[in-house]
Formats: sequence, structure tokens, C-alpha cells
Amino acid sequence: MNSSLWTILLIFAALSVIHLMYLLMGRIQPDKDYKAIGVRIKTWWGMLVIFGLATLFNPLVSLLSLMVLTFFALKEYFSMIKTRKADRRLFLWAYLSIPAQFYWIYIGWYGMFIVFIPIYVFLFLPMPRLINKGTVGFLHSVSSTQWGLMLMVFGLSHLAYFQFATPEYGGGLVLFLVVLTQLNDVVHHLASIYFGKRKLVPTANPYLTWEGFACAFVATTAVSHLIYPYLTPLTPTFGYVSGMLISLSGFFGSLTISVLKRDLLIGDDDKFDALKRSYISRVDSLTYTSPVFFHVIRYFFDFM
Repeated sequence: MNSSLWTILLIFAALSVIHLMYLLMGRIQPDKDYKAIGVRIKTWWGMLVIFGLATLFNPLVSLLSLMVLTFFALKEYFSMIKTRKADRRLFLWAYLSIPAQFYWIYIGWYGMFIVFIPIYVFLFLPMPRLINKGTVGFLHSVSSTQWGLMLMVFGLSHLAYFQFATPEYGGGLVLFLVVLTQLNDVVHHLASIYFGKRKLVPTANPYLTWEGFACAFVATTAVSHLIYPYLTPLTPTFGYVSGMLISLSGFFGSLTISVLKRDLLIGDDDKFDALKRSYISRVDSLTYTSPVFFHVIRYFFDFM
């Protein structure tokens, strides 16, 4: 408990310094767009609060907090989809799958946790849309709903499972994952602003560049090797490998969500700009990094 408390205090101090630097840079260089970084910093504060509550009090607090996070992320995702009245029952069943998914985590039923949304929800989700609702728009409704569940619920729910899979190291692993994921996004964003030339998908996200990707990959890998002894029980080799995996999967997560938002919101630029500061924008990379990191660690280490 003492070591965990010190870790929280050190991260609190570091985050305070970063937040102060962000505010100063915004005043010194008002012509630069640092809004995306501000969103990431708010995410860091939120995750620090969740980690602190789970560490100092009870993992159940963290579980409930993350369950609420997935609910709002899924709600914002549904707000992007062009829906019909017939889709309301479908969305209701999607929302009801959230407490079920987190219940499997709470009781430690890994087998059901890992197949519930990808298999059982996938197979039974079309039922409320089929019964007396016609066939118009069926594929679009069901497939887009399943996509949202896989990203916003299944992917993010892995964050909650760490502390139940390994109570001793779970909190540190979550913090390690979140810090590196958000660091990767911030470095990519800053590098793209200052010397990014070759854009990856300019129509979906102008801040994703090859130069930013390279800088973020190097920085995330280096920081991973520096902090893994303090937050995780990983080996030196995985101190490097974890940083590489998180950087790569975070990049693909951010890219996927960016393209997804642009595709769903074609012709609605106002809503697209508003969603840049939404829950989805804060957790886009985590939808990929959480399951990738979780399953790699679980495969190679016995403590999971």
C-alpha cells in the first residue's frame, strides 16, 4: 500500500507539471492547436483517479467507474449512427450487455468474458431487429452496433479485468498501459504539429503523420523501458516489447476511430468537431491497446 501510495503521489506531481506546461504553451503559442493534448491530459487525470480509488479502497470502485466509461463511450458512438425507430430495441440490448460483461469480470469468469460479446451477443443481437421490424437497413444497424460493442465495451473492458486477473499487479499494469498509450498519442500529435510532413489519412485525421508515428514509437518504447520496473513485474525484454506493442496498437486504434468517425459523420462537420473532445476521442487508442496488452501479458506470464 505504501509503495502504491508513493507511486500515485509521484504520478500526481508529474501530471501537475505536464498540465502546467500545457497551459503555458497554450499562452506562449496561441497559433498552435493543442486541444487534442488537453483532451489527453483530462484522460490522464480521470484514469489516475480511477487507479487511486481502486488501489486505496476497492477494485470494485474501478470496475464500476470503467463500466460507466464504456456506457458513455458507446452512447456517443450510437449518436454518430444514422438510426431508425426500429433500432431503439437493438440499442437497448446493446446497453444491457455492458453490466453482463462487467459481471463476468467481477466473478472472474474469463471464459465467458472473452466470448460473451464476440460470440453470444454477435449471434443474438439481430433478434430484436428481426422480429416485426422488417429488413430495411438490417445489415447497417446490426453490424454498426456490433462494431460499437467490440470497440467501446469489449476492448475497454479489458482495463477492468487486469485487477481481477492479478490483484497484486493489476493496478500498476493498468497505469503502465494508460500512461504509455496517452504518451504515444501526445508525442505523435506534437511531432506532427512541429515537423510532420507526410500525412497518413488527411481526410480523417490531419494530425496523423509518418514522422509523428516514428517519434511516438521511439518515445513510447524508451519510456516503457524506463518505467516498467516501478509499475510492473515484467522482464527487461518485455520492457521494450510492451512499448512497441502499445505504440503500434495505439496508432491503429486512433487511426481506426478517426476513419470511423469521419465515415459516420460525412456532411456533419459540426458534430465531428464536437466529438474531438468526447469520450471516444479520449479512449480511441485504448480500445486497441487494452486487449492487445492484456492477452500478450496473459499468454507469456503466469501471474495473469
